[in-house]
Amino acid sequence: MDAFQAGAGTSTNMNANEVLANRALELLGYKKGDYARLSPNDHVNMGQSTNDTYPTAMRLALLDALEDFYPRADRLAKSLARKGKQFSNVLKSGRTHLQDAVPVMLGEEFMAYAAAIEASVKHLRRTADDLRALPIGGSAAGTGMNTHPAYARQMAQALSRETGLKLRKAPNLMEAMQSQAPIGRVSSALRDFAVELGRIANDLRLLSSGPTTGFAEIKLPAVQAGSSIMPGKVNPSIAEMVNMVCFHAIGNDLTVSQAVAAGQIELNVMMPVMAENVLESAEILASVCGQLAVKCVDGIEADAERCRAYALRSMGIATALNPYIGYLNAAKVMKRALAEGKTVEELVREEGLLSDKELARVLDASRMTRPDPALAKKKK
Repeated sequence: MDAFQAGAGTSTNMNANEVLANRALELLGYKKGDYARLSPNDHVNMGQSTNDTYPTAMRLALLDALEDFYPRADRLAKSLARKGKQFSNVLKSGRTHLQDAVPVMLGEEFMAYAAAIEASVKHLRRTADDLRALPIGGSAAGTGMNTHPAYARQMAQALSRETGLKLRKAPNLMEAMQSQAPIGRVSSALRDFAVELGRIANDLRLLSSGPTTGFAEIKLPAVQAGSSIMPGKVNPSIAEMVNMVCFHAIGNDLTVSQAVAAGQIELNVMMPVMAENVLESAEILASVCGQLAVKCVDGIEADAERCRAYALRSMGIATALNPYIGYLNAAKVMKRALAEGKTVEELVREEGLLSDKELARVLDASRMTRPDPALAKKKK
């Protein structure tokens, strides 16, 4: 059945009922379509309505899709963390406002990317727990009409056994059919994940820009020729693909949020388009996490010399001098460095503001990129 169909998913539900009824008739030795013996409505659909089966199916499908998503997202986070450890001693210039800032370690940037992915996945896992509360048993309007009193609870238990998922009866069946907020919240969490992932892809593209006219601090694995006309050009193809997937998932969430808001009285009839979009987001984001990890992040290389050269010529390096020579002296040195093309280190020596020993300690990479214990003692 096409996703764009009659509201609430009645077409899909009755299609499934008819397939099951005809298959049962076939197994029992009767003719297909002999609904007097076994009916899609009276037997297969007994105690059920599209209004409670479809939202239940949506929740199960999405929980199942997320079981595929989580390990791929975790794989990406681990890949980023491994690069963080590999680049832990690579000093580089930080950037704020896309301008030179205080020095950082390239490894710290990658560890921060890993932490962002992990935090987004953790938020998604918390949000997805709401999907485990099932509306099955609510029948047509959440009242449970034509069902056994124990039906809703026993269905949740039976589905838990069949799927291996920890499912439960929704505390209020009418609310679970009126509102599809759990689907909306998961869609929103997937959107948040896409926002973070897209941001990281942007950074990878910036950090690898060049190779002669950009940052070129890292090198991404080449996966294809970058131009049909410019020989030797290599583009950040995987990172670009990631951005496009993220844009698509963000757009899907807008559709889902509008559909969730369109519920009326005892039912939201926009469920088919919700299912189509949120399941697609889960699927494409799972796939892109795996592609980004294997075809891009795992093979990233750092140009440590270039990173260090940027750091030592950056005005951000002067910030490390503030506590020792004062803001005005540091600003004066930085202005001279920019005007004369010299490094801050050279000018501090030239002006005799610090001894070689003091300067080596102040500009030590491990001190510049972490809180300085010496400053704590000095303050005391």
